[in-house]
Amino acid sequence: MTAKISLCMIVKNEEKNIGRCLQSVADVVDEIIVIDTGSSDKTSKIAQTFGAKVQSFIWNDNFSDARNASLDLATGEWIFFLDADEELSPESGVVLRGATENGDVEGYFNKIISYTGNEACPERSGDVVFRLFRNKPEYRFRNAIHEQICDVISEQNNQMSYPLLEDLVICHYGYLNSHIQEKDKKRRNLVLLEKELMNKPQDSLVRFHYAVELYRMGENLLAAKEFEKVSEEINPQEVIYGPKLMRYIVSAYYGGKELVAALNALQRGLALFPDYADLYHLGGGIYYEVREYGAAYEYFQKALHTPKQPVHYASLYGLQGWKSYYYLGQIAEKFCNEEEALRYYIDSFRENSNFITALNRIITILQPRSDPDYATYAINKICDLSIPQGKLLIGELLFNHSAYGAALAYFEVVPNEFFTPQFSLHRAICLIQLRRSLEALHLLDSIDEDEQLSFIAKLNKLLCFWLEGNRLKVRAISAELLAVGLSEDTAAVIELLSNTYTKQKEFKYIGSEGMTLLLEIVKRTLDLGAIKRCSLLLSGVSSQSMVEYYLVFGEFFYQYGHVNIAEEYLKQHMEQNSEDAAAYFLLAEIKKEQELYFDAIDYYQKALQFDPKEPKYYIKLIQLYEKVRAELLKEAVVKYPEFPIFGTLLEEAEK
Repeated sequence: MTAKISLCMIVKNEEKNIGRCLQSVADVVDEIIVIDTGSSDKTSKIAQTFGAKVQSFIWNDNFSDARNASLDLATGEWIFFLDADEELSPESGVVLRGATENGDVEGYFNKIISYTGNEACPERSGDVVFRLFRNKPEYRFRNAIHEQICDVISEQNNQMSYPLLEDLVICHYGYLNSHIQEKDKKRRNLVLLEKELMNKPQDSLVRFHYAVELYRMGENLLAAKEFEKVSEEINPQEVIYGPKLMRYIVSAYYGGKELVAALNALQRGLALFPDYADLYHLGGGIYYEVREYGAAYEYFQKALHTPKQPVHYASLYGLQGWKSYYYLGQIAEKFCNEEEALRYYIDSFRENSNFITALNRIITILQPRSDPDYATYAINKICDLSIPQGKLLIGELLFNHSAYGAALAYFEVVPNEFFTPQFSLHRAICLIQLRRSLEALHLLDSIDEDEQLSFIAKLNKLLCFWLEGNRLKVRAISAELLAVGLSEDTAAVIELLSNTYTKQKEFKYIGSEGMTLLLEIVKRTLDLGAIKRCSLLLSGVSSQSMVEYYLVFGEFFYQYGHVNIAEEYLKQHMEQNSEDAAAYFLLAEIKKEQELYFDAIDYYQKALQFDPKEPKYYIKLIQLYEKVRAELLKEAVVKYPEFPIFGTLLEEAEK
């Protein structure tokens, strides 16, 4: 006869979660005990539909008291406890049942997977918890928060071992952003832990949990101080939370921008746990931030090649894979090795197809605006586009890269049921940029006046007519837009568009909001090759408005092949920013395109002077030196054919 299992829970206002939780154990446990600490929603009624025994409990800021109230009602030989924001994984029921048949065990540790952050793409980490134990009257929880029972059982059975059931898995959703915001868990936990710490100042575990809550609230340096106290009180190698403690110390210093302290803590942690992937990944991130790329590369590689992490390391998901691959891709890009970067980004994305940041970098390297056919071919090889959502996502990413033709090709195969006003707007913009104005205007007209995007739709109608040179339509739509009451900045941009055709006009001052809009208009105008129209538009903007944006305009004009105009803007930028390495670098790239190599060398050297930690500047300068050397050798071979040394050197240079 199998042992009887009692599920014990404490809950409050968990109507959104408790059904999922109880459904996961309905066919596994023999009875359900629910202690309700003051719900005002349907929590209790939902629990009762699963046959639960529900009892009210007057909350007294003590989780152990509530837990023990549930144990007092349990009649099973074994206790299994869950929180409402958890569920038992489907394959774990058999493991749970089998574990209770072992007569030599008082309790078990098991694995818990916690999901944190954004629900759409959550972070995931594993850990060890103690959730299954024999039901005995002397086994009762203690501590007001982060209540413990394993220690209690151990004190009464000091010769007993407590096996780890790694295949018994609980999924925990309580640290997803929406759950934390709804319940204000962080502040509640901190208050209770402060009270508990006052009563038990020597309790290292309570202090550890207190530091964790400080860290979660963003109090990084206060948390680091508390974590350090714990590390001085205990031997991290002798407690189950030791690896996490060392990771938290490094993370807290890192979050508090104390990078030297973070690196010192990192070395202490690795001395204790030399196979800990999380520490290697953290080290890679810190070295990347201080721009020590060689060390960063080494640490990310070590993170990838550490052995499978023990469950109690609570290793964060992806550090032995996609997250480290992504950073390695970033480092490869720093060293102008786009082929290697692409491989790392593809590895990252294939391991986690929800990691859109890696896919975005892939698309950036593929240069879809200048080479849409190859980019589309490569994307189709890399991505699963069997569902409409996939096509829509790729279309949006290509749209964001101004690859309007490639984006539209994906948009046009998305079924109608996936159409949204935002989607229609982006399709219309693509059509405008492909000079398919009538189709674009039809789509823009389909966006309801009540829709939030109606203003943007009307603004794009204005742009469509402005790009076509339809003065009457431009003035009519401008008047409509100005009549609805716009911000001063936006109104200035609308007036600028409307007055483009006027010979005499005053220079307009445009603030940051309006300049953001103007930059988008300039980019789209350049995309259509309407350089004269673009220059005419910008001629009406005051230099006071432009001064903070000269570099951005220089980058835009360079990207669209107008290097002479780009150079003018960059030089204007450098009148106020004479030590801007990025501007010198872009000027060097322009001079190289113009085959003014020695000017380019001067600018590359200036970029290095003001930013000597940027490897890209070294590589570009070295490549240019090699090119200049090869050109000089070719000249020397022609000029001095009787001297074979030049031919030999040229052959070596061309290998």
